[in-house]
Amino acid sequence: RGVHSPRSPAVALGTDAGGARRNFAWHGDGFFNPADRRHARARAVDRQLRELRERIVVAVRLAQTSVTDIHGVGPIVAAYLIGYTGDIDRFASNAHYARYNATAPLNASSGPTPRHRLNNRGNRQLNHAIHLAAITQIAHATAGRDYYQRKIAEGHTDKEALRALKRRISDAVYARLNADQAR
Repeated sequence: RGVHSPRSPAVALGTDAGGARRNFAWHGDGFFNPADRRHARARAVDRQLRELRERIVVAVRLAQTSVTDIHGVGPIVAAYLIGYTGDIDRFASNAHYARYNATAPLNASSGPTPRHRLNNRGNRQLNHAIHLAAITQIAHATAGRDYYQRKIAEGHTDKEALRALKRRISDAVYARLNADQAR
């Protein structure tokens, strides 16, 4: 009593003689660690992600977009920008596009100091893609970094300077998408 053979139901369910949960379960000819199954699943997911990335790179290349010419916009970010923007002709101006992608700041002034705050409306996925491009530009020696540092030198906070850079990138994306549409 209290001893299980390797093929007993308790061992197959991963319990010990007292019914407590065990880390190992019966599988075919011997025991296996459930972490092995998770590891195999992680490898399969990694393989799927690599295949998906390859498909995205090919699709962006076939789209022949000039959006990837913007520093910080690779094939994945370009796919976000193109996919979530849709038809660029539905935006009358770069201001309308900025409002849609939530890079147009909202006025939050109180008193004589003009302030703007983050626009939480709009397409957050599109805003995230522009944010990735902005962070990349700040991290490298680019015109975007110079613009960001100039805004900080003017007395803007880090967040305000980042917000201004994101709006500038939004305008560049709008111009590139319009140029692509005209071709």
